[in-house]
Amino acid sequence: MHVVGAPARATRRLTHAQGADRTGLGRLIELTAAHSAGDALVTVALAGALLFRLPVGQARGQVAAYLLVTMLPFTVVAPFVGPVLDRLRSGRRYIMAGTLLARGLLCWGMAGAVHTSDAVTLFPSALAVLVLSKAYNVSRAAIMPSLLPADIPLVTANARVALFALVSAGAGAGLATGLSAAAGPDWVLRAAVPLFLLCGVFAVRLPRHVDAPDPDEDEPRPRWRTLLGLGPDVNTGPGARPGVGSLAGSVVGEAMGANAAIRVQSGFLVFFLLFLVQDGHLRGPGPTVALALLAAAAGAGGLAGAAAGSWTRSRSPQLTVLATLALATVATVAAAFVFTIWTAAAVALVGAFAQGLGKLAFDAIVQREIGEEVRSSAFGVAETLLQIAWVSGGLLGLVLSLFVAGPAGLGVMSAALALSFGRLLALRRRRLATRAATA
Repeated sequence: MHVVGAPARATRRLTHAQGADRTGLGRLIELTAAHSAGDALVTVALAGALLFRLPVGQARGQVAAYLLVTMLPFTVVAPFVGPVLDRLRSGRRYIMAGTLLARGLLCWGMAGAVHTSDAVTLFPSALAVLVLSKAYNVSRAAIMPSLLPADIPLVTANARVALFALVSAGAGAGLATGLSAAAGPDWVLRAAVPLFLLCGVFAVRLPRHVDAPDPDEDEPRPRWRTLLGLGPDVNTGPGARPGVGSLAGSVVGEAMGANAAIRVQSGFLVFFLLFLVQDGHLRGPGPTVALALLAAAAGAGGLAGAAAGSWTRSRSPQLTVLATLALATVATVAAAFVFTIWTAAAVALVGAFAQGLGKLAFDAIVQREIGEEVRSSAFGVAETLLQIAWVSGGLLGLVLSLFVAGPAGLGVMSAALALSFGRLLALRRRRLATRAATA
């Protein structure tokens, strides 16, 4: 008992530090860590079912089908999640619990579909699990300001949640890999069922103050976000300065653009490098060792990004977002010129670092710039755009792995990142000039 109890007490001290126990932030950190472990189980199970049981050519087709199935309906379903959550602010705990309980039931159904190779059931269920996971993330991000202790800034609080989530996901992925090898991916999904059900119970036990009052009937309904409208409905009341709302919207839009570019790179690297390794085009150790090295590098980069966010107290998350995109661009350019298994691992590490830290800074910008009445809608659209960006990058990487070698593929991605960075710098310069003119 002491072997288990001592690490548990140490973890509790970390999650509840700096007043997080009083506000409820500590409970949210623990819940999100368990939620991430469940998502890792699902990811490993689906990877085992879709990739490693098939020849490389057939695996490409299965992966492409999975990416399309998750992207196309997601663009229709996910934008509705945020507005629904905005209209049901008094029941956020129960909505979060519902997403977790539903995922537990879906995992049981997916386990049967994997066992019988029933793709008709598996792909829609996987889509539903993905949408519910995004709905949880949207709700979690929207309630963060209400759980924030006085001496913890938003970027740091978001980073603390992300850090524990990544550690938990890594542990869950390791356990899932062993279980999948021993019993098959269907048993990994069955193991996720009780975890999600328990998480649903604990979600209801979050502090009541995470639930905000629902809008009054005579209150104007918040404007529904679309994929092209992410700006805030703020600073529009009496006495507001002209142009402030649009400037805030520009800040959010710039951060969204940078994060989308980084997500494209992330999806591209995952599938481009995966199929280069499986096709034997990436020189170095054997395929198993190479994949393990790339996965370890990406995991280390994600942890480093979360750790950097938890240590920083930067008052300018906009600069942090641009810096992460610049870092990802430079690393990709360097790997394109000197392409080996080690530079591939380095760019995977830097890309994961940029993705983690950039997303933390983006969350802080949205939580700061956008009012609570439409915050869930903004996060819902952001999650949709980021998912589309990641899938688009994955499809690009999958296709390019058929026709070009590693340096050429990374060269294409380098050019895209450089163009995106240049465009965002121009937009930022224009926004600062407008702010100076209206000051």
